[in-house]
Amino acid sequence: MWKFNKLGSALLLFALAAIVAFAALDYSDASKGSFSRFHLSPSSPFSWLTPPLSPLPSPIHTNPKESTEDQYVVKRTEEGDGKLKRLEGELATARALIREAINSRPNDTKALQDSYYVPQGNIYRKASAFHRSYLLMEKLFKIYVYKEGEPPLFHYGPCKDIYSMEGVFINSLEINKQFQTQNPDEAHVYFLPFSVVMILQHLFHPVIRDKAVLGRTIGDYVRIISHKYPYWNRSYGADHFMLSCHDWGPRSTWYVKELYFISIRVLCNANISEHFNPKKDASFPEINLKTGETGGLLGGYPAWNRTILAFFAGKMHGRIRPSLFQHWKDKKDKNVLVYETLPEGFSYEEAMKKSKYCICPSGFEVASPRIVEAIYAECVPVIISQHYVLPFSDVLNWHSFSVQISVSEIPRLEEILMGISHEQYLRMQENVKKVQRHFVVNYPPKRYDVFHMIIHSIWLRRLNVHVK
Repeated sequence: MWKFNKLGSALLLFALAAIVAFAALDYSDASKGSFSRFHLSPSSPFSWLTPPLSPLPSPIHTNPKESTEDQYVVKRTEEGDGKLKRLEGELATARALIREAINSRPNDTKALQDSYYVPQGNIYRKASAFHRSYLLMEKLFKIYVYKEGEPPLFHYGPCKDIYSMEGVFINSLEINKQFQTQNPDEAHVYFLPFSVVMILQHLFHPVIRDKAVLGRTIGDYVRIISHKYPYWNRSYGADHFMLSCHDWGPRSTWYVKELYFISIRVLCNANISEHFNPKKDASFPEINLKTGETGGLLGGYPAWNRTILAFFAGKMHGRIRPSLFQHWKDKKDKNVLVYETLPEGFSYEEAMKKSKYCICPSGFEVASPRIVEAIYAECVPVIISQHYVLPFSDVLNWHSFSVQISVSEIPRLEEILMGISHEQYLRMQENVKKVQRHFVVNYPPKRYDVFHMIIHSIWLRRLNVHVK
C-alpha cells in the first residue's frame, strides 16, 4: 500500500507540474495580449491602467439533476451585476481622487485633514497620495471572508512564532467590523482564509514529505467556493487574496493556476526570482512574536549612547550568511559584532537596542524578522538580500530609514557604515522611529499599524483590477 501511495503521489506531482507548465504558457500569451480578458498594469505604486476584466461565461447545466445551489449561483451572478457596477464606480472615484493627490504640489495640504495622524516627510514616497488612499480605504474598502472550512486549517493561524503574522492577520480580520462585510455582494475583495502553517503542521508527514498536500487542500477549497459562489469565476480570482508568512507560501499557490498567476498573493517571502509579481502581489513583514505581544520590544538607547556600530547574531544558513560569517564572525574588531552563538551573558535584545546599525541578512528565504526587530529597537536596518520586495514599498521610502548593501559589498561593511556621516545617521534613526508605527502589532489593531498597512497593500492591488 505504501508503494502504491508513493507512485500515486509521484504521478500527481508530475500532473501538477504539467498544469503549471501550461499555466505558464497561458500567462506568457497573456503578456503578449492574446489573453485579452486579463492584463495587469505596471508595478509602480498608485497606477491603474488595467482594462476591465470580463466575467467567465455562466455555467451551462446539462444535467437535470444538478443541485439547486448551482442554479442559485447563476441567478445571483445576474442579480449582482448592478451591485458590481456600483462597487466599480466607487473604485473609479477613488482612483481619480488619489491621482489628484499624486499630482498635487508638495505643499498642498487639502487632503491632509486627519486629527489622528498626518503622513508626512521623506519616509514616504508620496505622503499626500498615501494619506488620501488610506482615508479612502477606511471609508470604502470591504472584505468578504469565506465561511467555508474549519479550524485549525482555516480561520486560524499561529501567533507566537516566526510565522506569527499569518495568525495575527487572520484573527484580526475575523473579528474586524470596519473592513469585513457579511454580504459578499458588497465586497471589493474575497479572502481565502487557509493557513499554510497549519496545513503543514497537521497534514504534512515528516517522513513521506508529500508537499502536494498543499495542492489538495487549497485546490479543494477553491473548487468549493467557485461552485458555491459566482465571485471567483467572474474575475478569474483577480479580486481574491490569500496570505502566508511561511517559506512555502508561494509554493502553496502553484496548484491552482488562477491563484498563482492572477489572484492577489500577500507573502512574507516576496522573492521576484521565485515569481513574486509586484503588479498584483503584496509583500508584508515577517515578525517573530515569541510571546504573541510586542511588550518590551519597542524602544532603545538614545543615539548618543549606542556604543555598537553594527550587530548580528543568527544561524548559518542560506546563500548570504556564509559570506557575512566568513568576513566578520567573531572578529576582534569591536565595531562590527557578528555571532553564530552569542557569548555567555550577552543579551540579543540589549545588543540591538545599543547598536547604531542592525545587520539583517536573508537566510533560507529573502524575508527576515530581524528587519522589524531592528525597527522595534530603533536601530537602522542594514538589509543584505537579493530579489526581495520590501514590505509596503508602494508607499514607504526604505532608503530614508535603512541601509541596503549587496552581497559583494559585505567585505566592506564597516567601511560603508563608517562612511555615513553622523548627521545622516541621526536622520535615518529618527526616520526609523517615525516609521515604527507601521510595523507595530496591536490588539485590537490601531490605525496605520501593521494590520492596516497590510489591508492598504491589498486595497492598492484591488485598485489595479477592473471587474465587469
